[in-house]
Amino acid sequence: MPSIHAASQAPNQFVDVAGRRLAYRVLGEGVPMVLCLRFRGVMDDWDPAFLDGLAEQGFRVHLFDYSGLGHSSGQPTYDPASLARDTLDLIGALELDKVVLCGWSIGGVAAQLVHLQAPQLLSHLVLIGTTPPGQLVKTAEPLFYELAARENDFEDFVHLFFEPASDASRDAAARSAARIAERTDGRCTPVPHAWAAAFLGEGPRNPAFPLDIALDALKRTTIPILHIGGDHDIIFPVENWYALNRSLPTLTLLTYPSAGHGPQLQHPEASARHIAAFVKG
Repeated sequence: MPSIHAASQAPNQFVDVAGRRLAYRVLGEGVPMVLCLRFRGVMDDWDPAFLDGLAEQGFRVHLFDYSGLGHSSGQPTYDPASLARDTLDLIGALELDKVVLCGWSIGGVAAQLVHLQAPQLLSHLVLIGTTPPGQLVKTAEPLFYELAARENDFEDFVHLFFEPASDASRDAAARSAARIAERTDGRCTPVPHAWAAAFLGEGPRNPAFPLDIALDALKRTTIPILHIGGDHDIIFPVENWYALNRSLPTLTLLTYPSAGHGPQLQHPEASARHIAAFVKG
């Protein structure tokens, strides 16, 4: 493993679109890929080993900050429709086409809305630790709402994104946290936890993504879809995807054992290789 990953040194870039400035970074060459962030995430919260792995697999990776968060200007919100609009505006401003769209957590909800609105822009849809639309067979754990609403330490990081009962997962969390901390210049402003907490609600909801038309689009699509999950995701349990497996014609499921809400943090290189094999296949 290199001491400093290339992703940790990717320069901040900016594009003006629809009255705000979106911040983004690019690394790699090849198939265009756009990454949509998790709740309370900024560009620095992607694991550099995962990003480098994607670049090494032949993707030109675009990551960005949502409006008003990180380095981007504009009105901040966690309304998924606005996050999808940010994604579509970035794709349009950078003149990308037939992208591999990858969304993590609430970014996966945004990615599904992009799929609903503009499927012609996508070649593949990759979802990480997110929820499908519609009624759920298993809801979130209340612990997520407690942890996501406060300032987080390393133990919170473990419980949010890994499997705290597994020593191997805890070790992976320490390595991932060290990689995420590598960047020293141009780091993004963290998302204020008190502001973000206002979007959480009081606890688990069912459905978490109440838009039947989005589920109908997944049932009719010809676009290949991959979901990467952990077997113990405290906010978006992977069981909800397995419940839909027979009704979603293009869905492939990959679930890591003893892993949580950030499977690509625990298995960065392997996740990149799986995504590449999925796209090439």
